[in-house]
Amino acid sequence: MRRRGLALLPLALPLLAFAEIVAFISVAHAIGFGWAILLGGTASIVGMVLLRREGIKGWRRFQAAAAEGRPPGKQVSNSLVGLLGALLLAVPGFVTAVAGLLLVLPPGRQLARRQMERYTERRVGGAVASDLFGARHVRVDAGDPIVVIDEEPVKPAQRTPTAAIEGEVVEGEVLR
Repeated sequence: MRRRGLALLPLALPLLAFAEIVAFISVAHAIGFGWAILLGGTASIVGMVLLRREGIKGWRRFQAAAAEGRPPGKQVSNSLVGLLGALLLAVPGFVTAVAGLLLVLPPGRQLARRQMERYTERRVGGAVASDLFGARHVRVDAGDPIVVIDEEPVKPAQRTPTAAIEGEVVEGEVLR
């Protein structure tokens, strides 16, 4: 799957460049050439400032999680999505600026963070993902119990267990 994404990169970059040129011409036509240059430059500067801020904030959150011995969790993945958004804002162009702005604002950031966590869980497995992001929330709805009426009880096969599990059973739920 990764190779397919890299194979599309030579096709995607010229398309992005074409989209950026069309977007710039459209914005320049709508608000004027000077204002379009000013708007693009401002978006890039804001992106660089946010890149620095999100990077420092993400690193501090990661260090705090490591010092407390807990998984980095959603705060760090939230910062990673913010870093990507700030990077897209820093790249000159209106299309990347809009994409970066969507990743910097809270609704887009939460959506992208959840998608990143799901993608990571599919790629590395649930156990590693729970180490990275913390345990997953599982909601259980209590319903009506299922009653099974068996007219003739079947005797289980007599066998001795090879190894018994000893210890206390702890009931609980998985949380993320």
